Amino acid sequence: MTKLARVEVAPEPAPDAVKGARRAHNRLPQLLDEAARVFALRGFAAASVREIVEPVGMLPGSLYYHFETKEDLLVAVYREGVRRLSVKVDDATLPLREPWTRLEAACVTHLSALLDRTDYSRVVIRIRPDDAPLVAGQLTLLRDSYEQRFVALIDELPLPRSVARRDLRLMLMGALNWSQTWFSEDGALSPEQIARRFVRLLKTGLFKP
Repeated sequence: MTKLARVEVAPEPAPDAVKGARRAHNRLPQLLDEAARVFALRGFAAASVREIVEPVGMLPGSLYYHFETKEDLLVAVYREGVRRLSVKVDDATLPLREPWTRLEAACVTHLSALLDRTDYSRVVIRIRPDDAPLVAGQLTLLRDSYEQRFVALIDELPLPRSVARRDLRLMLMGALNWSQTWFSEDGALSPEQIARRFVRLLKTGLFKP
């Protein structure tokens, strides 16, 4: 008679363990939202794990169920912020064809997202890769993946040969991003109007006789 091999069957997890795992997984979006809020408010270095997790109803040690380090949590928040910005810019520019109109739409979308003061956009703009040296490379790649949209848009522009497109992009993005330091909601111009003015000034200056 052939002897049957014994098959080991792993025991099913206890119902309480399954519920706990599901509950922890369901808290992940809340955890990211709260981390974005705290990072945007306090910066990366000053943000504590405790103030991030307590509003979610978690203990500080529970963070490490999802992320090995606070830096890994920052990368996840940064990635979500980049994703949201990228989707908005793509939605605004893809239906358009004329290069200057596409750039203007991207700038309006970028500045509107920046000045609406949402936590994710503030994290992407305000936290620099060197604020978190252990994950600086990952943050730089994420930032560059977003800014590549503006590289492509500026490459499409019909510009004089003398114009350095990289310099043009850096100047434009710097002006857009710096506006968060002086913009006032009580001011005369909306984010959309400011962005359109920036692009108009840029275009006029480049093609002045």
